[in-house]
Amino acid sequence: MSAGSDNLPIAAPSLRARPALIRHLPYFIGAAVLVVLAATLRFDGYVLNILMQATTFTIAVFGLSVVLGLCGQINLAQAAFFGFGAYAVAIGTADLHLSYWICLLVGCLAALVAGAFLGMSTLRLGGHYLAMVTISFQQIVTLVMINAIWLTHGPDGVSNIGRPQLFATSQSYLAFCVAALAIVGYAVWHLPDTRLGRAMRAVRDNELAAGVSGIDVFRTKVYAFAICAALGGLAGGLFAGGFAYVSPDQFSFAESVVFLTMSLLGGVASPIGSAIGTGLLILIPEWLRFLKSIPGLYLAIYGLFVILIIRFMPDGIWGFVAGAFERWRTQAAATPAVKTLQLQPAASGGEIVLEVRGLSKHFGGLKAVDGVDIAVRRGSVHALIGPNGSGKTTTLNVLSGLYRATAGTIMLDGTEITGMPPHQRTAAGLGRTFQNIRLFRSMTALENVEIGAERPGNAMIGAGGDAALTERAMEALTFVGLGNRANELISSFSYGHQRLIEIARALAANPTLLLLDEPAAGLNSTEKLELHELLKRIAAQGLTILIIDHDMTLVSEAAQHITVLNFGRRIADGESMAVLRHPDVVSAYLGSE
Repeated sequence: MSAGSDNLPIAAPSLRARPALIRHLPYFIGAAVLVVLAATLRFDGYVLNILMQATTFTIAVFGLSVVLGLCGQINLAQAAFFGFGAYAVAIGTADLHLSYWICLLVGCLAALVAGAFLGMSTLRLGGHYLAMVTISFQQIVTLVMINAIWLTHGPDGVSNIGRPQLFATSQSYLAFCVAALAIVGYAVWHLPDTRLGRAMRAVRDNELAAGVSGIDVFRTKVYAFAICAALGGLAGGLFAGGFAYVSPDQFSFAESVVFLTMSLLGGVASPIGSAIGTGLLILIPEWLRFLKSIPGLYLAIYGLFVILIIRFMPDGIWGFVAGAFERWRTQAAATPAVKTLQLQPAASGGEIVLEVRGLSKHFGGLKAVDGVDIAVRRGSVHALIGPNGSGKTTTLNVLSGLYRATAGTIMLDGTEITGMPPHQRTAAGLGRTFQNIRLFRSMTALENVEIGAERPGNAMIGAGGDAALTERAMEALTFVGLGNRANELISSFSYGHQRLIEIARALAANPTLLLLDEPAAGLNSTEKLELHELLKRIAAQGLTILIIDHDMTLVSEAAQHITVLNFGRRIADGESMAVLRHPDVVSAYLGSE
């Protein structure tokens, strides 16, 4: 855990700074070539159907790349949303004789609304509970398709589904579907580099850290679910126009499992993986058609193939390839020279930055925090100490919004934040680190710090866009001595360096108050000395710090003011050395004897 150096090599201009059109020109050219080939090459009906199915299914699986790959939320009802789009086009064009385009739009919107509603009502559950709810939703939709004969025609399905006049032939309609696939694939591929995409990745990796970094975790999950459902609806609408017939058995729970398997097989985190997985699961049965005469052998080989890929490539085929490429890229990437990190904490609330009055947190009959008062002066380093179980971390969790206060008020820079959720407190100027390091493990150090820098209200970013965001993150990493390793994945860093990255993430947000929960935990003596120097450099820029730590040497040297808790109550408060000599403090730590 070294102090680092500001003498960093100057890199070529960032890829983000290049015009998007030039940067993505190869993709556009490749997509245009595929569309032209789909429109001009002559396929027989069998090949045409295979390509149509692969194209439309891939768009549906793109949705799973968003909700599962980016956001980490399970969805076992994608076939239901696929059915929303398919039946909207089928009923609208065949029964109501409406324009195909209107029907396709209605299908996408119906799926989006259904996905958002399902997400808002269930995403607070998470895990296997969320899986059960989505399965139930899928079963309900399937039953409605079968039994609402007046609307869906029941098991007989809907035939004679219309297409747009411009794409009336199967060949031209396939070209249209390929164009839609290219557009959606482009959007999903670049979603991780947007603000929403970064928020989804943060939520997937660590929800608590995402919340205190300024991300509205619940809203981000709902957005992911709604996007997934909308893509399912779009795919279903294209599917209905391509095959001119739909029936309920095409949108059953079994199809949702197929979509999920396609996503996992190719690589759930990437649209390229989605395309690979979809293509394989559609083509493998066709390749094994000659074995269908032998009962059971076809399914055995098919299942074995899927199991082997998932077993030996847990991130999917594309995940395996992309992982190797990413390791090479991070080693080859150069690091740009950056300016010195500037901290400009807000100063609108007077001399006291944090004022806590009568703060209590009860867990049933246990009073973890009981009527605590704390006043943290602007520009100071204030320590909150106490024996194990005294309520220090609980207090910090209440201050940052992870726990809701039972009683009391919290004022941050003149604004009451007592009832705010974590992301709103972060926007108000509160930053924190955790005793147990909470970083986004699938990201690089730079990407981790960018999440912090992107907090709402960060005046140091303003409207500077991605370039300003990256620059700010690099400044924070360089400040803690890790700027030359910005492009490395978190897994390559030592424990002490991961602590520095977490501090850099908080500093990049330019907070008004920084909460440090046991920053010296797990560090050796040299790393503790370096941490002390880092705290001095932070304090020198006027940032107010509230620190919890058991290392009394660090606390006594770094903090000007100390508050002591014992059994959830404040037993001492004042100037550092006087508090450490207080009889009640000595008794709490060493015993009355």
